[in-house]
Amino acid sequence: MRPAAFLTALALCWAGPAVAQVGTLADIRQELSALYSEILKLQRELSPSGSSEPVVGGDVLQRVDTIEGEMRRLTASTERLEFRISRVVEDGTNRIGDLEFRLCELEADCDIASLGGTPSLGGEVADATPVDPVPEVERPQLAIGEQADFDRARQALERDDFLVAADLFQGFTETYTDSPFAGEAHFLRGEAYSGAGETSLAARAYLESFSGEPGGHRASDALFRLGESLAGLGQTEEACLMFGQVGVRFPESQHVAVADAEFLRLGCP
Repeated sequence: MRPAAFLTALALCWAGPAVAQVGTLADIRQELSALYSEILKLQRELSPSGSSEPVVGGDVLQRVDTIEGEMRRLTASTERLEFRISRVVEDGTNRIGDLEFRLCELEADCDIASLGGTPSLGGEVADATPVDPVPEVERPQLAIGEQADFDRARQALERDDFLVAADLFQGFTETYTDSPFAGEAHFLRGEAYSGAGETSLAARAYLESFSGEPGGHRASDALFRLGESLAGLGQTEEACLMFGQVGVRFPESQHVAVADAEFLRLGCP
């Protein structure tokens, strides 16, 4: 064998184990990356989509039935997701720990004793490196006259000019259909109708506020006030549903204690 050929063969022999090791490392890292991708997919699945649409059409009872069906669907979906999460967390944590150990075995400068326990997926890490705060989301631009029209309706409510306020809020939600104040406007319209003794119209407004923004800052207020309105209309079964959901959906709400008391007073099942 010529010297050049001999040196080439020798180089290949020495390179063989290294190439195999790199390939193994690459495979493990690819497997780890795939696992994290699955976790991210699950997180995206659990993230609020913001796609909830207002319930439209029908009378109060039809809308309550629609909300009841949606709540049952969400409850069942949540239970399935909770079970799935627990399985993913347990399995994912074990797999990541095993992959980290295998990676460390293959890396010359890694100390296996320094690995410690693998933090549970989704849990807090005590010494986590601080990250930059999420920049504040820019507030949506308001249409010309939008703020002024909203303030005009609110001022009428503050003067106890209930029917005028209700009309102004109704006009506001019809004019500015995508307004960031829509949920608030529907709720305050409900307050205006309630002040005027128009309980049925108030219930409709509270329902529109809640169904339009079920995760908005007025959602718990609207749900509670909807329960009160339905109870005032003699719709005990529907009122029980609303009162029962206040604590379930909004456990930190200031209305929980009163809602629970109303639930008992009405003899809800």
